[in-house]
Amino acid sequence: MFHVKHFEKLAEFARQTQIKYGEREQKQFEDLCSLLVEENKVMNLTAIEDPEEIEIKHFIDSLEAVPLLCSLWAEKIFEIRTELLPQDASFRLIDVGTGAGFPGLPLKIAFPSAEFVLMDSLNKRINFINKIIESLELTGISAIAARAEDMAKVGSVSRETFDFCVSRAVASLPVLLEYCLPFVQINGFCILYKSGDYEEELNEAQAALQELGGKLVDVQDFFLPETDIRRSLLVIRKTKATPDKYPRRPGKPSKSPIR
Repeated sequence: MFHVKHFEKLAEFARQTQIKYGEREQKQFEDLCSLLVEENKVMNLTAIEDPEEIEIKHFIDSLEAVPLLCSLWAEKIFEIRTELLPQDASFRLIDVGTGAGFPGLPLKIAFPSAEFVLMDSLNKRINFINKIIESLELTGISAIAARAEDMAKVGSVSRETFDFCVSRAVASLPVLLEYCLPFVQINGFCILYKSGDYEEELNEAQAALQELGGKLVDVQDFFLPETDIRRSLLVIRKTKATPDKYPRRPGKPSKSPIR
């Protein structure tokens, strides 16, 4: 088990963002880090192996969306942007292409009352996430091995049912939009994690935004603590229903992005 000193930056970030960070949450993050490092020895889950790097590049990076999720949810239910503690939010969120569980697992710890679905196409990653869910005693969360093209197609129980879709997956913005927007209900949001250099991608995504029913409403830039790593959160509001033909069959969005 890693000593809590490895998570002092996380504790300070939690204090600043009003995330509940008592003994239970502290242990959950410790156990998540420990299991990630241990399983990564045989499973190749992440290139980030040092606990202090995990704290910053996985945990804090994932949690940067917490204030944004709180304000958007408060505006949706109260029709005004007001203060809302993360532990009181009860939205439905899907993490598309979650990989080893980021940003979904840290966000779930921050939002214990919300309903989460973590989706990835590789069974080994989902098996790892299920192990984490059991070990951390998380509730209101499920992990599904599936492709977005299948899970969000017309007639699926997951199509246009989520308040939020998040993704930290490595894919171009037009491709991510085709994967993510079909999951979100009208007036819901996609929050996409990107490196700081997103401007060219954003220009290339204008046709996809219009076609899929999305509108960029905010971009929040930040630097990871004690680094020069610039990150961005792109906030896309779902303004109209996504046409039935999207997402296209598996593989098509990445091979032929909407232009």
